[in-house]
Amino acid sequence: MPLTFSVECFYIVFEDEIHQTIVENNLFKPGDRVAIGASGGKDSTVLAYVLSELNHRHKYCLDLFLLSVDEGITGYRDDSLETVKRNEIQYGLPLKIISYKDLYGWTMDDIVKAIGLKNNCTFCGVFRRQALDRGAALLKVDKIVTGHNADDIAETVLLNILRGDIARLSRCTFITTGEDGPIPRCKPFKYTYEKEILDYFSTECIYSPNAYRGFAREFIKDLERMRPRAILDIIKSGSPQQQGCQSKEHKLCKACVLLDGLNRGLPKLGVGRTKGVAGGDSDCEQQAKRPERSRSSLQGKHGNIDF
Repeated sequence: MPLTFSVECFYIVFEDEIHQTIVENNLFKPGDRVAIGASGGKDSTVLAYVLSELNHRHKYCLDLFLLSVDEGITGYRDDSLETVKRNEIQYGLPLKIISYKDLYGWTMDDIVKAIGLKNNCTFCGVFRRQALDRGAALLKVDKIVTGHNADDIAETVLLNILRGDIARLSRCTFITTGEDGPIPRCKPFKYTYEKEILDYFSTECIYSPNAYRGFAREFIKDLERMRPRAILDIIKSGSPQQQGCQSKEHKLCKACVLLDGLNRGLPKLGVGRTKGVAGGDSDCEQQAKRPERSRSSLQGKHGNIDF
């Protein structure tokens, strides 16, 4: 007979498991300034609440901030940012919003007009990672925490296997990444199933239904129905065993290559694997914001696009 919990008991067990994950993995130390990547979705909203509660209950002595990225997606991000603003008031946490428009001179709506729906998630993922780093630097935080859960990590492991990207296979399972960089990132929900993240609302990005990750997500759900431990088993399969090549002979980060392609009217220039390009999280000496352009500067085989 399956074990059942009351709602109140579930909350207690859920929060205790997150606390144990934090303590056992030494995610924080007293006095740390921590930015919570807040999208307004279910994972980051629950993370902000739980981390705020645990910080008070267990006296982590952390300075917590909400950090949001406005990608410029009409009808999606503008609505979810309203949720983040409500969280700012409800949880009493300072909020910093940083936008693609301010950083790069492009919104995701603009980028989709230029690139189409097929590769838009490549641009958004690379730009968002760099935007979080830049926002965190402005807040002068010691760490960034994100709401990536066990399902998300299992999906990433599966995607890296399908793509043959062995170099990233073990790295994507780490609970803390970027420790060799300026601002490490950690995932307190690493062992938390998506279905456990209750009492939330969810909105889906209007540009994401065709994303490759969606197919991996459905496959993992099918596996979980047949074998409940499948998600954790997939994460374990990607744990560190053998490292691939980690060459650092790069000149431009992925974000700058993508941005350069957009500004030159060649939006597909940086899509896919580009030789001599870094992973995308570091800043480059290249100026991030695009120069002023005429209204019809994207020309050629893509036609004229006015913004």
